[in-house]
Amino acid sequence: QVQLVESGGGLVQAGGSLRLSCAASGRTFSSYAMGWSRQAPGKGRELVAAISRSGGNTYYADSVKGRFTISRDNAKNTVYLQMDSLKPEDTAVYYCAAGTSMATLVYWGQGTQVTVSS
Repeated sequence: QVQLVESGGGLVQAGGSLRLSCAASGRTFSSYAMGWSRQAPGKGRELVAAISRSGGNTYYADSVKGRFTISRDNAKNTVYLQMDSLKPEDTAVYYCAAGTSMATLVYWGQGTQVTVSS
């Protein structure tokens, strides 16, 4: 089992940037693929980015491609989501996730709120 704690959310104006962090504890961090999902009010959860165990492969949803960057530091047991050129439609609760592959993310954090004002 792995425990995930997100941080870095907040309120930002459209066009601004935020960097989310997710600290992991438990089993060896490098054995997990990691990802970030989000859920806006009244909508389903959307996987926005994922990264392989080594960091060599990444996935981005079309809605964030070119604006968001996922990265990981296995020495610090942390995964990051750099969010640039933020839009009001990026407003959501962002969740960190872990799993055995980018397609099977089954462990979730508590989430951090990101609000983008227009």
